[in-house]
Amino acid sequence: MHSPASALPDPKLLHLLGPKWLTARSRATTADTGRGWRLLVLGSVGLLFWAFIFGVLYRLLRYFRGVEEIGPLLAGKLLGLILVSYFSILLLSNVITALSSFFLAKDLDILVGGPVDWLRLYGAKLLETVIASSWMVSLMAVPMFAAYGWVYDGGWAFIPYAIALFVPFVLIPSVIGSGITLVLVNVFPARRTRDILSVVAVMTAAGLVLLFRLIRPEQLARPEGFRSLVDFIAVLRTPTSPFLPSEWVQKGGMSFLVDRPDWLSVYMLWASAAAVLVFGAMLHRRLYVSGYSRAQEGAERWARAGKLSALLRNALAPLGVLRRELVQKEIRLFFRDTTQWSQLILLAVLVIVYVFNIKFLPLRTEGVTRIIQIVIPFLNLALAGFVLSSIAARFIFPAVSLEGRTLWLLRSSPMAMRELLWAKFWVGTLPLLILALTIIGITNFLLQVSPFMFIVSVVTITGLTFAVCGLAIGFGTIFPQFETENAAQIPTSFGGLLYMMTSVMVIGSVIVLEARPVAGYGAARIYNTPVSVGEMVLWFSAAAVLCVLATIVPLRVALRRLERVER
Repeated sequence: MHSPASALPDPKLLHLLGPKWLTARSRATTADTGRGWRLLVLGSVGLLFWAFIFGVLYRLLRYFRGVEEIGPLLAGKLLGLILVSYFSILLLSNVITALSSFFLAKDLDILVGGPVDWLRLYGAKLLETVIASSWMVSLMAVPMFAAYGWVYDGGWAFIPYAIALFVPFVLIPSVIGSGITLVLVNVFPARRTRDILSVVAVMTAAGLVLLFRLIRPEQLARPEGFRSLVDFIAVLRTPTSPFLPSEWVQKGGMSFLVDRPDWLSVYMLWASAAAVLVFGAMLHRRLYVSGYSRAQEGAERWARAGKLSALLRNALAPLGVLRRELVQKEIRLFFRDTTQWSQLILLAVLVIVYVFNIKFLPLRTEGVTRIIQIVIPFLNLALAGFVLSSIAARFIFPAVSLEGRTLWLLRSSPMAMRELLWAKFWVGTLPLLILALTIIGITNFLLQVSPFMFIVSVVTITGLTFAVCGLAIGFGTIFPQFETENAAQIPTSFGGLLYMMTSVMVIGSVIVLEARPVAGYGAARIYNTPVSVGEMVLWFSAAAVLCVLATIVPLRVALRRLERVER
């Protein structure tokens, strides 16, 4: 005879993942209008994006391979630095994603309350966390490994070998991040996600800054600072981070390409992944029930109009009642949604590390030419544009989708849709413009750029800010996600991918258009020749027109889309 408890159904792991799979398959196979066109556009833009990354790494690695002795060492050091960055992003992304998938997801009420084995629940939610937080990094890793395998003649055997290296590399930060989130949820009071994420921000910022300072990548750009070539090669041979999985992936990958497979690195990766997985499961079994219970407790909230609200209200008074209330609504919604403002943590850390390492570039050392002193600040402008594009994807792109069902209420009101779109655009654009000018101002000061490059940088980053914000609002309105459970997942949708690729291409096009006049100005300064004013006006005007079109056209398309929404 079986006891009643033993007769209860015990769903398998794949059964727990079934609803997520069915939802994703339904969205992918729905015969909505334009689905084939969307897939074609996404595939084309994605291939162009992969081709760009592959082309840059291919050219660089071909140059490294042509350098005797130290070429493979330089390629390995570059791979290690890229993987360290990937590991840092994965760790923080998993901490934030685990908070949603393990404690705030809507299906947890059924799963936790039902006859589901704790280990299967942990496996299902861990796999969900891995996919949600790691797929973008995985896509970025494809052209990276392809470039290394192509240049160093890895052959077809390198494909399964690279997968064997990368799977545990992705799994380890997911388990660690989920464990950190589980501990923090048990330590802090119920639903105090603001405190949890503040602690994560401090720890991550300190850890990343310390990590980049220990790596000291600027040494590789100053070989003249070493006493001999032997010292420089010794630095190249020294592991970047010997106790991190990124070092094992780098060592295992490069050993396969230049010598023979390093099976010890593969073993270390899989053994470490198995060890942290067992430890994470034990931690989940001990702390999850109490942590989930604390996360479901109601948090007492008081809505008061403080001095800051009154100050904001008075500052926005010249806009009129309607625009003032729309702007205030956008600001309140942003800070009330934890999944929105918590993304600032990742972006703030990346910006801090980016600015902090700018001053270590060796632009004033002996042997650095004047043309390099012009090119580096110009490339810094491109990097700043990419940072702004990622920030706009996180905060401006989801703006329309976050309205959810209330969009139909707003559409039914006598308010013009251009007012709503205007509020969302300016509430996102002005803070991003302030951040952009701050980043460019600080980095230009650290790089000691010329007045010409300073003016070019400020004007260009202003135009790029308006362009990426216009694209974000446009694509976010054309491809809305009104039914999403987590705002952090909106940028990873089809429209989010299309926006990121389009914005990167716009930024790259602006940089290419401005490269000709900037190079001409640099050559004129070096060789004391006259500057071609006509050429500068032509190319800078073309870049300005591109920025204006990238701002206005998406906003007009977004306005037409909102006006077509049924009342």
